[in-house]
Amino acid sequence: MFQVLAADSIKEEGLQPLLEQDGIQVHIGSVDSTSIDLQKIDALIVRSATKVTSELLDRMPSLKIVGRAGVGVDNIDIAEATKRGIIIVNAPDGNTISTAEHTFAMMSALMRNIPQAHASLKNGEWKRNQYIGNELYGKNLGIIGMGRIGSELAKRARAFGMSVKVYDPFLTMERAEVLGVQLSSFDDVLAETDIISVHTPLTKETKGLLNEKTLSQTKKGVYLLNCARGGIIDEIALAHYIENGHVAGAALDVFEVEPPGDHPLLKLDSVIITPHLGASTKEAQLNVATQVAREISTFF
Repeated sequence: MFQVLAADSIKEEGLQPLLEQDGIQVHIGSVDSTSIDLQKIDALIVRSATKVTSELLDRMPSLKIVGRAGVGVDNIDIAEATKRGIIIVNAPDGNTISTAEHTFAMMSALMRNIPQAHASLKNGEWKRNQYIGNELYGKNLGIIGMGRIGSELAKRARAFGMSVKVYDPFLTMERAEVLGVQLSSFDDVLAETDIISVHTPLTKETKGLLNEKTLSQTKKGVYLLNCARGGIIDEIALAHYIENGHVAGAALDVFEVEPPGDHPLLKLDSVIITPHLGASTKEAQLNVATQVAREISTFF
């Protein structure tokens, strides 16, 4: 009988493709649970919390496949897994809408100072003039990375009357025309947009993509969004540019180290944050669990 471990609070309803299949036993729990014999596990399902390192793989000699219930696989040592003949699968479509909606909500909240005004009012204050914001209508949104989530964000931005300028080395001009966006260079997106949202995976090439140098190329008063992966934006550089007034504000759902602890960005009033909630909807969690469970069920 094949043994599957679903870690990181995988939605049980989404595991039905495995639970209904003969010859498969599903365990729900942590890789650190003493009640689960990791040496007998054939398949592991994780979200982002569990780090699939060489050390963990050493403890799982029977492992044949790892399923990432989500898009990013930067918490998995792919090179080490591949060397051991372990297959990696993910669920690239399941949380697209949830993450795009969360990004758009963060952008709207950032531009209208909603979290700050909410906190002020809850403290018994009534400071209408202090929280004058900006419309989204007519603003130029820059999107770096036009995969599924970036494309869905572009649709929502255009519906609100925003123009959208994008950078993605893999996007064709024909596809850009279909999406109603302007395909531009990286430098032009930095220099010509009012709001910039990053939607790339975290790789060697994208780590620190927005850093001390590239942030200096942005428009004065720009707003930045990161609901993709921590580390794409150099957080220390971002804090510096917010403090000196070049960057007007930022909305962050992700950090290089999570939770971020005593981070300088958390002390800035013009920064709004959420604890990696982009995919945290009931629908997305069901979708990614179901998608990765189906992938694993076909393997066995």
